[in-house]
Amino acid sequence: MTILPPDPDLQALRLELARLRAARGWSYDELAARSGLARRTLIEIEQGRTVGTLKTWHALAHALDTPFDELFGRLCHGHDLPGPDLD
Repeated sequence: MTILPPDPDLQALRLELARLRAARGWSYDELAARSGLARRTLIEIEQGRTVGTLKTWHALAHALDTPFDELFGRLCHGHDLPGPDLD
């Protein structure tokens, strides 16, 4: 029997990106300058037209000074994170 993992919550990840950018008061242009990514790429990610690559998200995490694992933890919004249950 194959057990499939839950679908990642890409909307939660996009919303976290928008929240982090807004919390810093940064425009798309500011985040683009700090991350080395194109402004258009940032807009397309936040609006859900593209997911972005791991390299893209790595650059965003560094630009936003946010741990990569915390940022990507948003993908599990609505379901348990993978790994051992330490209760």
